[in-house]
Amino acid sequence: MPEHAHRLPTDTDDGMVLIISGPSGAGKTTITRGVERGIPGSVFSVSATTRQRTDADVEGVDYRFVTDDDFETMKSRGEFLETAGVYGKKYGTPKAWVLEQIKRGRLVILEIDVQGAISVKQQIPDAYAIYILPPSESSLLERLRSRKRESEEIIQRRYEQGRAEIEQARTCGIYNAFIVNDVLEDSIRKAIELVNDERSRRRQGRHA
Repeated sequence: MPEHAHRLPTDTDDGMVLIISGPSGAGKTTITRGVERGIPGSVFSVSATTRQRTDADVEGVDYRFVTDDDFETMKSRGEFLETAGVYGKKYGTPKAWVLEQIKRGRLVILEIDVQGAISVKQQIPDAYAIYILPPSESSLLERLRSRKRESEEIIQRRYEQGRAEIEQARTCGIYNAFIVNDVLEDSIRKAIELVNDERSRRRQGRHA
């Protein structure tokens, strides 16, 4: 951060973007929230979305809800680090907010898909990326079914998309680490350990 910039007492020089990706049913959201709780000074990036707000959603906490026109305006202005379309709904990661949090020394956590991760890495090359894998393909299908949220047709579609995304994640070359989510608590602990080690390594590099 430039010396003339106004610093808060909580500011540090440890700002880093953490990308967490994984197929539906792999447990990435639970792991993401576990990392957020387990690392002081971490913040979860709230995406803008055109999807309808549900009773369970909290504006500004779960998502920032916008109209389709507003979303397209923001996109045309280059206000997103990445955007994605999921079942007809649009999602985008706000660039200005993320960059501000990095300057403040925060760990900024993005829970995004592989395509979004590629886009973010192109703009923030030192983002650290973790991909969450299921123990097996059959366990991924079992987890999707156990959620009891969707029809078998949609479950099968998510399963096939998941398999394709895992292959893309393995071959795209942008992920720094892969975690097989067999025991959830162990996976959260491993993710926290990886992130802390990476931030420590970068800190030592700056002071070398």
